[in-house]
Amino acid sequence: MDTAPPAPPSSPSPWLPFESRRRARDEKREAVLRAAVQLFLEQGYHRVTLNEVADRLNITKPALYNYFRGKDEILFECWSMGAELVDGVITEINAGGGSGLAKLRKLVHAYAELMATDFGASLVRFDLRDLAERNAGVARAAKRRIDATFRRYIAAGIADGSIRPCDPKLAAFAIAGSLNWIGHWYRREGKLSPTAIADEFTVRLTDGLAAEVRLQTTKKTPRAPQGRNSGRKTTGKKRTGGETG
Repeated sequence: MDTAPPAPPSSPSPWLPFESRRRARDEKREAVLRAAVQLFLEQGYHRVTLNEVADRLNITKPALYNYFRGKDEILFECWSMGAELVDGVITEINAGGGSGLAKLRKLVHAYAELMATDFGASLVRFDLRDLAERNAGVARAAKRRIDATFRRYIAAGIADGSIRPCDPKLAAFAIAGSLNWIGHWYRREGKLSPTAIADEFTVRLTDGLAAEVRLQTTKKTPRAPQGRNSGRKTTGKKRTGGETG
């Protein structure tokens, strides 16, 4: 009985599997965002051109349109990356336990670290007026959501006794204002790491709200004994410098 000759080995497909292609596209898209956000923060959004973004990536300007329709869309996506990082932190904190103060401290620490990243800084360095109206509305809603989370943790802390009674709105404004400013002044070449900054800000911004202030051990200088049994010798002579025996 004749048998058919074995089929020749199939040549490899010139196309990547779908998941690999999508992953590669996502990686290239993120590379565009990383290059763009660095330029926007360095030079300002209006001074940066798409040609400069393409040059930094060593690609052509038309290649950028495979991933984004224009510079304003890139700006919004950079902002969205920062907002997603904050949302992820809040989701993780909400999933865990702890008092209102404990949750507030976790949020302050994580938010401070995010402000020292490019995408985190984009939340406070970019002007929402440069976004399309729909995207600006999304951004404003996200800002309100972050503010509401700070207030909610403070209110929860007041309710459970871990935070002193205060106005949650004003306390949230004070905390968020301090944290947001990190995105303006932080420089990678500075002496402090993002974690060191976050540690310090967490203490400074939450200890004043804590119902029980952390005790600090300080070495006190013992006072000189007073009275007849102090052992102090007197000469009866008047001393200089305003002191008398």
